[in-house]
Order: sequence, then C-alpha cells, then structure tokens
Amino acid sequence: MNRFVIVLLALLLTACDRAEQPSGFAGLAGVAESEHEIQFLQPGPGDRLSFPADFGPHPQHRIEWWYLTANLETENGGPLGLQWTQFRQALTPRSVESEPPKPALWPLEAAWMAHAAVSYSGQHRFAEKLARGDVGHAGATAQPFSVWLDHWHLRPASGHVGWRLSVATEHWSYDLSLQPQGDPVAHGDDGFSAKSASGEGSMYFSLVDLKIEGTVTLEGDTLRVAGTGWFDREWSSQFLKAGQQGWDWFALHLDSGDKLMLFQLRETQQAFRSGTWIPATGEPVALGPEQIGLTSVGQPAGYPRRWQITLPAFDVNLEVSAPAGDYRNSGLYPYWESPVSVTGSHSGVGYMELTGYQAQ
Repeated sequence: MNRFVIVLLALLLTACDRAEQPSGFAGLAGVAESEHEIQFLQPGPGDRLSFPADFGPHPQHRIEWWYLTANLETENGGPLGLQWTQFRQALTPRSVESEPPKPALWPLEAAWMAHAAVSYSGQHRFAEKLARGDVGHAGATAQPFSVWLDHWHLRPASGHVGWRLSVATEHWSYDLSLQPQGDPVAHGDDGFSAKSASGEGSMYFSLVDLKIEGTVTLEGDTLRVAGTGWFDREWSSQFLKAGQQGWDWFALHLDSGDKLMLFQLRETQQAFRSGTWIPATGEPVALGPEQIGLTSVGQPAGYPRRWQITLPAFDVNLEVSAPAGDYRNSGLYPYWESPVSVTGSHSGVGYMELTGYQAQ
C-alpha cells in the first residue's frame, strides 16, 4: 500500500473523529444502526489485562502497537541502539471471535505500518514499511505470538523459547534472539493508563527486561551484539486529546536494578504526566502526575536532547541525555527516537521518544 492511501485513511479517520467527538478524541465508532452492529471499544478504569491473549491483536479497538527498544553493545564494547515498532490502525471494528474477511475480497478494514531503526557510532538509520490488513501482507497472532509486515517478523524462536526478530532493508538488517525475563508489568490502574486529567487513556503493559543477542549488519559489516531490551504493548480507540501537542516518553534501565517508565502529554499551559517505578525488588509502583518532575534542559527549540527527571518519593534525581547526532525517524509521521544515558542519583541507559516538536 502506498503512502497516499495511508494518508487518505488517516484523513478519513480524523474526519470521522471530528464529526463524532468535538473534543478531538476518536471515542466510539458512532451510534450502531442495530444492537448487533460492532462498535469500537474504548478502554477505561476497571478493564484488566489477560495473557497471552493481550499480546495478540485487538480488532475491536481502533489503534494499537507493539514496540521494542534495545540498548546493546558490540563485541568491542561500542553502544548500539535499536528500535522496532509495528502499528495497526482500523477503519472497521471487528470482534475478536469474528472471522476476518476473505483476502480475495481485498478488504480494507485496517492499515499497518512498521518502523525499524539502528543507532550506532553517531549515525541513525531508519526504515518504514506500510501495508493493508487481512490480505496476508501484515498481521499479528496471540498463540503463537507473532507480528509481521512482509519479511519483517517477530515470531517464536526455535523450540518456542523466547522470540526471534528479523528486519532487513536494502543497506542494513538485524536478526535477534529475545528472551523475556520476568512477568509483564501493568502500567497505571492494573493496565489502564490514563492519558489526560479527564481520564481518557489506553491499555498498556511492558516487558521491562529482555535479554537480547544476535547480529546487526550495516553496509555489509556484521556486528555481534548483546544487551537489554524493553517491549511495550498498547491499544486504545482514542488519539490525542484536543490541545495536546505531543508526548515525551522514557524507558530507563538503571544500574541499581531499578527501572522507570514515564511520559508526559504536552498541552499549551501544562502537561499530563504518568509513569511506573519498577524497583529491583518489590512490586511496581504507579506514579501520579504530582509525583513526577520532568524538565527539558538547555534546548530552546527543536527536539530537547537533555532532560531532568525527579521522583522525590524515591530519592531519584536524574539527567537523561541523548548522544550526539540526529535521531529523527523521518517517516510518514516524523518523531525523535534515541538511546539515552542516565547520570545523577542513578546511572544507567534507556530510550526516549519525542513527538510534536518543530524539528530543527
């Protein structure tokens, strides 16, 4: 599917959203003509996660994504950052139990998009692929867990122990073994993650400690890599609320063994913040807006490269910095995606994603 069709789909969905929801949220799919017509579902407080089903697709929700970031090292100790994301955006809701339409009918119920990036030695490489759903080009299953778009594929590893992620472009590729360590971490209210003070949000969980090994090939040069990854899973039927300009997201592995996820959605006069503190021992702690300090440092315009993060309740005072270089993913929807280093009260590494800025 070409970019023009994807843009048309996005415009169509946006137009429908505005007609139904003046606030700018997608909301439900409209009033059903009969009680048997399927509508888009919107997560809310009280919804709960279910495994392994929630690793798979949610066709009755409008948007969802599978998202991996990884802080790796080459054999000589050089840092290498890596990202893979696959998105699904639906035009037509379908219950989980319903059979998908026949591919021969060339259905247009959902659009898929996949992103991949490698950041190494000051260079950032990015690729994007687009496809339509239900014709075999892209999809996802829960059992066995698999997500694919053409030949980019996350699937069970040999022997069904862990996963294998394979991505190949014209000039670079990676082939990785992923071994989840520990159970999924539910964010927010047992998996419901609010995205505004008025309570709209998404279902959101993470695997915060993936052991990763494999190879990355850049312009014919193959590097053996190993390190740690973070895997996010999220779905909803709402886009940004009217007035929200973009978001800043961080996932950090601290050398103390603690981990931290936090984000803010920026508005004209303020920002809505949320996060999860994941201690080395003990249960994860959901963080409310009043518990999080987040400020960009020394960047008057464009994408902020340095941030100050404070969690007073946990004696956390961090400076998070991107390495030198340009880490924009210049696809259909441009955004910043970079590895980061952490200093201050704790040291460590991680990833940050920034959207909604005027790139400079």
